[in-house]
Amino acid sequence: MQQIGKRQILRAHTPNTEQPEASAPRRDPAPSKWAYRYHRLRLRPGYRSFVRLGLPLCVAALVAGVYFAQSDNRAKTVAAWQQARAQLETRPEFMVNVMAIDGASDATAAAIREVLPVDLPVSSFDLDLETMRQTVESLDAVKTASLAVRTGNLLQIDVYERVPAVVWRHHEGMELRDDAGQRVAAVEDRNAYPHLPLIAGMGAQDHVAEALQVIAAAAPIADRVQGLVRMGERRWDVVLQTGQRIMLPVDAPVTALERVVILDRAQDILNRDVMAVDMRLSYRPTVRLGEAASEDIREINEIEFGGQR
Repeated sequence: MQQIGKRQILRAHTPNTEQPEASAPRRDPAPSKWAYRYHRLRLRPGYRSFVRLGLPLCVAALVAGVYFAQSDNRAKTVAAWQQARAQLETRPEFMVNVMAIDGASDATAAAIREVLPVDLPVSSFDLDLETMRQTVESLDAVKTASLAVRTGNLLQIDVYERVPAVVWRHHEGMELRDDAGQRVAAVEDRNAYPHLPLIAGMGAQDHVAEALQVIAAAAPIADRVQGLVRMGERRWDVVLQTGQRIMLPVDAPVTALERVVILDRAQDILNRDVMAVDMRLSYRPTVRLGEAASEDIREINEIEFGGQR
């Protein structure tokens, strides 16, 4: 036991002459500043989208720019595009072979076919429907129109014509006008439209609605009315077939005419020798007598005044 203890003591006091092995330097696991920034950049959605879409598009644009920089390549591309487009537009399913017009009279339909520059068959891609609609509506007889290309290679034109309401006589001739005063067509013969009332005078075409109201008020004496005349572009005169006139005021002409109709029913003044019934002053109606009635009154006055003398 003592020997073992001495050995351990000697071994403990014996200096260690062996050199320790040199340890290798350990790598820093943290990335560099630029590596960290690049890694964060790759995680951004915008960067990833640019890599997937933007970068290929830029490359394609660069290639296309280089290709189309040459005039020959541009000419070939345009020619190929025009050829492909022409082949598509002239396919049978896109061709218009028939034009149908509904809602128009024969004269209006003929006018529409004349003004529309459509040479059938034609591709539907070559039709400017909006311009064609405006051309159709430029006709006097057409109020509204609609155009559409329908199945069966059909160009459908639906027309709503203006309905003539009056015949307007002016210094250049006669015209048909609708209830809004819009021109419908020229008239050669007044007898061709005996059912339409006649109006005359400058500015009468701008007051057709009022004229129709006056004509409606004159319904009880409609068989005597020849027409209306616009006087001074301000008011109306109702002209009867006997040459008599009912002179209406500027304001409330319908009311004034209704009073004349009531007066005629009560006293039958229109069947007497009366040249005009002046209603321009509604509070003081005036009757203008004919020559015979004036002469009779003159003779009566002479007799009365002569007898008194």
